[in-house]
Amino acid sequence: MYKRKIESIFQSWLDDISHRPLVVKGVRQCGKTSSVKDFANKHFKSVVYLDFHEHPEYKKFFIPNLDVDSIVMRITAAMPSVEVEAGKTCFVFDEIQDCPMARSSLKYFHLDGRYEVICTGSLLGVNGYNSPSEKNEEQYASIPVGFEEIVNMYPMDFEEWLWANGIKDIHIEHLKKCLDNEAPVEEALHYRFRELLNQYVVVGGMPEVVTTFIETKQIGKVLAVQRRIVDDYKADMVKYAQSADKSRIRECFESIPAQLAREYKKFSYTVVRPGGRGRDYTGSLQWIEDAGIILRCYNTTITELPLDGNRINSEFKVYMADVGLLVSMLEDGTQSSILEGNLLGYKGAIIENLVADIFGKMGRKMYYFHKDGGVELDFLIRYKGQCTPVECKASTGNAKSMRTVLKHPEKYHVARAIKIGDYNVGRKEQLLTLPLYLAFLLTEV
Repeated sequence: MYKRKIESIFQSWLDDISHRPLVVKGVRQCGKTSSVKDFANKHFKSVVYLDFHEHPEYKKFFIPNLDVDSIVMRITAAMPSVEVEAGKTCFVFDEIQDCPMARSSLKYFHLDGRYEVICTGSLLGVNGYNSPSEKNEEQYASIPVGFEEIVNMYPMDFEEWLWANGIKDIHIEHLKKCLDNEAPVEEALHYRFRELLNQYVVVGGMPEVVTTFIETKQIGKVLAVQRRIVDDYKADMVKYAQSADKSRIRECFESIPAQLAREYKKFSYTVVRPGGRGRDYTGSLQWIEDAGIILRCYNTTITELPLDGNRINSEFKVYMADVGLLVSMLEDGTQSSILEGNLLGYKGAIIENLVADIFGKMGRKMYYFHKDGGVELDFLIRYKGQCTPVECKASTGNAKSMRTVLKHPEKYHVARAIKIGDYNVGRKEQLLTLPLYLAFLLTEV
């Protein structure tokens, strides 16, 4: 088991005496099941684990009624080895979206109060995910509004990747001190973190992929696991989406590398298909986003807070939520270039997606600024109470747009900016320069 940040969220949930059943929501294969089972086994005498994706027959435990005693009786009759004891048992409902009645039962488990329930769901809240048979089940079920707590889980972020590779808290604290003091990172550490960052770009944060890399150090095996995961996502699109949407969802997904390879990376429906229109693909793109596979970054009308209030809903970039999966969708050989330190490929798409991966996994909403024929800023974030541009320039690039914005505060209302790339920490007037591996510490809002 890897150390995951979700563990502290689980502990806070359990410590709250008024807590409700917990639903852990996230993209497939990001580690939800492993983390939930590990936590439950550590904190409860017995754990009753039901996987509705692998065992659809478990749905019968919630028919014909949702009385807790009746559910427990059906489960223990079918699974004699299961032990259920009030106050000491946790039920784990895995892939709960495949059993709508199990999700409805959370209300009754909460009102009953004798047992804890933790659920995982990969495809929750996405219109069109359910098969016809599941839609029939769903009409008799209801979402237990007010009787569940939902938390989001992501693939391993860069800091969790550092932990998996033996980086200690003392090293992270050193990075934080360098950021706070705007002082360069010691050379030996700087070299090691650069190396780990390049590896992270290739591997990403899917736990099975991370394990494959750590155990084998063979990029070919890493790539095989990543491409299987991508194929599994495509299989979900075929299995769960409505028939009319299946091909459009897949077309949107498969267009992402081409979208990011453009000079101006605004998502274009004509890249999905020549002559493509937003009205034909808007729902398909939303489907992929709600599944947790992609992240959106919206253009803004001005470089001011509140960023969400100034966003342009029709203008956005799309990034893969996990940078390693993006790289796996590119041609072979890309991985070798990245491991050698070349993050400039695809007109900056790889380095931009890396930053989007880092910001997305820390829960930041993402924005950028673009004016035709004028200023373009890669990202805008709220940092230390101000609208702060963040430019990704790898080891080259003069950040012309950034300088323009900083020279005209009367027009852009920006007092400081951050440039991240293959540098050490430094400052020149209003511009703070950071190495890419420090981006995960830009948490202050």
